[in-house]
Amino acid sequence: MFGLESYAAVRRFVFVEGHSRREAVKVFGLSWDTVTKMCAFSPPPGYRRTKPPEKPKLGPLLPVIDAILREDRLSPTKQQHSAKRSLPC
Repeated sequence: MFGLESYAAVRRFVFVEGHSRREAVKVFGLSWDTVTKMCAFSPPPGYRRTKPPEKPKLGPLLPVIDAILREDRLSPTKQQHSAKRSLPC
């Protein structure tokens, strides 16, 4: 991934200084597609997830976990489930 500085430098090189995109490819050592994308979007496009992540093993248990956590809110602090698991001595 490219930093914001290099992104701004390529855009400045092309739009402000008036150089061609082909020159930007040579000067910055980037691919043509990368320079084209940098010129197309004023802010850098972030990573966009197309669909939510799958949870093949945990997915069926999520309602059970949510029920346990809901019950924990009503129980005393010492009896609630926590992230740490106590090991027998």
